Amino acid sequence: MRRLFVSLFSVVVLGAMAVPAALAGNPHFVVVDVSQSGNTVTATGKEAGLGDEPQVHIVLSALAECINPGNNHPQANNKESVSAEGDFPVQNGKAEFSLTLTATFQPDCSPPMSVVFSNIKVTDVTSGISYP
Repeated sequence: MRRLFVSLFSVVVLGAMAVPAALAGNPHFVVVDVSQSGNTVTATGKEAGLGDEPQVHIVLSALAECINPGNNHPQANNKESVSAEGDFPVQNGKAEFSLTLTATFQPDCSPPMSVVFSNIKVTDVTSGISYP
């Protein structure tokens, strides 16, 4: 009986010691700010809960469309997927990032047409999390 108790106690203690190590990292975006100016989108933000990661790899992606005043995209080639990516250092379990992407079209998307972005997504490939 004593041997069974010691064995069970050992399993419980070892299990309790393993749980904090597994839960040490809880990656999450603290803030993400996305802004558009003309044919450029910029995403800045902060990620926390990164544990001992030396750096994170962040990807900013979107769908860019050249839209005419009638809210139509006149040519199929005036729609494209665009992205920007970079590696950002982690300090004290946190990382700050800033990425900019620019959509270019052939022919140019010039007034009265404008560039409209949709499906804007910020992804930490290292941790496997995305915003939104």
